[in-house]
Amino acid sequence: MKKIGITCYPTIGGSGVIATELGKKLAEKDHEIHFITSSMPFRLEKVYVNVYYHQVEMSHYPVFQYPPYDLALAAKMAEVIDREKLDILHVHYAMPHAICGILARDMAKHPVKIVTTLHGTDITVLGIDNTLKPVIRHGIEQSDAVTTVSESLRKQTVEMVDIQKEMDVIYNFINENEYYPKEGVELRNQFQINPSDKIVVHISNFRKVKRVQDIIDTFKIINESLPSKLLLIGDGPEFSDMVQHVNEMGLEKEVQFLGKQNNVSDILAMADLMLLMSEKESFGLVLLEAMACGVPGIGTNVGGIPEVLTHGETGFIVELGDVRKAASYAIEMLSDPEKKKQFSNASIEHVHASFSSEKIVNQYEALYDRILEEAKRG
Repeated sequence: MKKIGITCYPTIGGSGVIATELGKKLAEKDHEIHFITSSMPFRLEKVYVNVYYHQVEMSHYPVFQYPPYDLALAAKMAEVIDREKLDILHVHYAMPHAICGILARDMAKHPVKIVTTLHGTDITVLGIDNTLKPVIRHGIEQSDAVTTVSESLRKQTVEMVDIQKEMDVIYNFINENEYYPKEGVELRNQFQINPSDKIVVHISNFRKVKRVQDIIDTFKIINESLPSKLLLIGDGPEFSDMVQHVNEMGLEKEVQFLGKQNNVSDILAMADLMLLMSEKESFGLVLLEAMACGVPGIGTNVGGIPEVLTHGETGFIVELGDVRKAASYAIEMLSDPEKKKQFSNASIEHVHASFSSEKIVNQYEALYDRILEEAKRG
């Protein structure tokens, strides 16, 4: 049994989901888990045995124009490290969490090992800023172990941050108790979608990098050939522009904006296809969640997407912006029930073989064991 601290962004997002699900799975294996975050992670919706939550309290000292969250987090980390005698502090994102963890380790009296998981944004967005690059590099180099969620992100980190540190690739995973094939007829009726309509789904935070307009343009071509509906899940800066684009395309009756949704697996249960046409994507967790529900995907040939989707087996890969090719693949598959079934079955098998929670959690446990053994040997 190990005592493990976990720090992540607790609000809705792929990194927060993975960090929280990892903590819950580790707790099921009798490890003691301590979440150290600004608010309760949204996936901790009930009481879990061996899981504890420590809230970071902000001080409002008048001399600071903005409350110093990073310092408050580091102080709370150090407090929990010493009081709970943590073995591992697993932080998600180099900026600011790895930096806070390193400071906390320096302040704490009890020795602790820092594991940093890179999810992408800290490298692909913040890593472009030359003023932040040395900070990110320091966070990575001073961590006892670093993981990335895809081989693509590992290579990108080496190139963009100019770093030689060894990094382990440990993929994201899904909660099999939530993401699995279900019967979606009842929900389809609630959404007033005809049984003959094909349902295309997209989930994102509606930032420019997600290329939601490409999703809509792809669907326009699909809809001209097949009776279909597009369900757009999420919210963000591009939301209003995308509503306007749908109206301009004359698709108001065919496209539904569902906003943010917590029970995404229920919506995926009635879907036929997932589209993810991003220009940057370190992994593509929504594709994995869809595949676990038996929903094939079409994604762009960027980042970690080709590591999740197997072209021609669990979905299709297209070049960035190639909406016509994406639509062609979609029509080909959705028009052939037997082919759709093959893709669906292959998707489920692929998730269970390569991305099962048991497999991925075991990899993290092995990593923890390794760095603790290295510490014992000095």
